[in-house]
Amino acid sequence: VQLQASGGGLVQNGGSLRLSCTASGIIFNLNIMSWYRQAPGKERDLVGFINTGNHSDVIDSVKGRFTISRDNAMNTVWLQVNSLKPEDTAVYYCSARGPLQSGGFGSLWGQGTQVTVSS
Repeated sequence: VQLQASGGGLVQNGGSLRLSCTASGIIFNLNIMSWYRQAPGKERDLVGFINTGNHSDVIDSVKGRFTISRDNAMNTVWLQVNSLKPEDTAVYYCSARGPLQSGGFGSLWGQGTQVTVSS
């Protein structure tokens, strides 16, 4: 059971990245997938989510810049981040909540991917 996040990097102010998170060991299409971020010295905060009906939402501070999408056939969720600002610098984590392939219910975290935005 694993969430593997990737796609982070160092970008300039105004740049874009596409973060991905691929899951294994979960019934992906029945899991709510979320993205969180944790800036240095701060708590981990929710960025947004996408539910099993493909409805997504993000926090107000990133609306119009960040988009969450998923492909159930690929067991993958993406966070498209555009018009990046220095305050978006953080480690970005994906999270899954829902049924596991082995049975039962899980709340899982990926390992995080670093996004650094230079001013």
